[in-house]
Amino acid sequence: MPDKKCSGNEQNDCVMPVVRSANPIRARSLIRDNLEKQAGCLNLIHSRMPNIKVFSGTSHPDLAQRIVDRLGIDLGKVVTKKFSNLETCVEIGESVRGEDVYIVQSGSGEINDNLMELLIMINACKIASASRVTAVIPCFPYARQDKKDKLAGSEESAESKKLAKKNYDWKFRSRAPISAKLVANMLSVAGADHIITMDLHASQIQGFFDIPVDNLYAEPAVLKWIKENIPEWKNSIIVSPDAGGAKRVTSIADRLNVEFALIHKERKKANEVASMVLVGDVKDKIAILVDDMADTCGTIVHAADRLVEAGATKVYAILTHGIFSGPAISRINNACFEAVVVTNTIPQDGHMRDCPKIQCIDVSMMFAEAVRRTHNGESVSYLFSNVPY
Repeated sequence: MPDKKCSGNEQNDCVMPVVRSANPIRARSLIRDNLEKQAGCLNLIHSRMPNIKVFSGTSHPDLAQRIVDRLGIDLGKVVTKKFSNLETCVEIGESVRGEDVYIVQSGSGEINDNLMELLIMINACKIASASRVTAVIPCFPYARQDKKDKLAGSEESAESKKLAKKNYDWKFRSRAPISAKLVANMLSVAGADHIITMDLHASQIQGFFDIPVDNLYAEPAVLKWIKENIPEWKNSIIVSPDAGGAKRVTSIADRLNVEFALIHKERKKANEVASMVLVGDVKDKIAILVDDMADTCGTIVHAADRLVEAGATKVYAILTHGIFSGPAISRINNACFEAVVVTNTIPQDGHMRDCPKIQCIDVSMMFAEAVRRTHNGESVSYLFSNVPY
C-alpha cells in the first residue's frame, strides 16, 4: 500500500494529465515524467498490478518445481485429495485475490483424473477472485481426437483392431467425437483465461478456443540436442514416420541444412499397415526420426526397421511427448535405436529406469520464460526459434 493517500485538493494532482503530442515518443516521455513527479500515485498504480502465483497439479510436480526455481519464486500451496467415492477435492492454501495465477498440469498418467483436477483448480482460483488464470498444459490431453476420421489413429488399440476385423470400424468413425474441442470448451467454462502448451498434435486445436493459446515448440531444444550429442549430425537425414509430420521435419532439416525423408504407410484395410514406403535416400546416413508423440511405439519401431533395411548407419528417435504405454518400453529395448530422446512434458524417470535408450531434454526453461513473458506482457514469439538460457 502507498505511504500517502491522495485526498482533498491533492486528488487533482494525482490525476494523470492528458498528454497531446505529435511525437509519440515525446508523449510517452511526458507521461513517465509526470508519473515520476507524483510518487504516491505511482505506488498506487504499482500496487494494483497482480503478483504471480504458480500452482502444481499432481500430474507433474517435478516440472512445476523446475519452473518456479527458474522464476525465483515459491510454488503455491495447494492440497489435493480424493474422497472415498474417488471424487477429487482441491483446496487452494493461500490467497489468490487479484493475482496472476498459473496452474501446471500435464495430460499424462491418470489423464481423466488429472484433467478433472485441473478444471477444479481453475474454477477454485477463479471464484477466489484471481485476476487471471492461465493453464500451463505441457502435453494437451485428447489432442489426437481432433477430427472425425475413417481411421482410429496411427497407433490403434486392440479393441479398434477387433472392430476392423468385423468391418464395423469404418461405420463407427462417422460418429466419432471431437474430444479435443470438448476439452477446450471445458477449460473455457471452468474459467481459464489463457492456455500455454507445447507441440499440439494438430495446430488447428488452437482454433477450438475463444481464449489466447500459446503453442510452444520443442524444435529449438531438439536442434540444440542434435548439435551437442550427435557428432556426425551434418551427415544426418531427418525422417518423419508418417506424412502428417512432413512440415515438422522439413523445418528442422532446413535449420540444420540437411536432407529430409518421410515414410508413407499403405493400408490394405482399416487399422492394418500393409507396408511402409520410404520416400528419400538414407543410405550411409544417420537417420533421425522426429515426431510429436509416441504412445505404444509401434509406428516408430517399424519405421526404424525400414530405415536400417534402406541402409541407414544409425537411427535416433526424437519425440516431444513420450507417453510410452502398453508394450512401448519392451519394443524400444528390442529395437535398433541408438537413443530415443523425449522432453519432460511428461514424467520420464520411470521410463528411463526401465529403458537405458531413453534420454530426456529439459524444457522447463521454455515454460518458465513463457510464464515470465506472459506475466510481464511481453511477446513469446522469441521462444519459437530460441532456447532461453
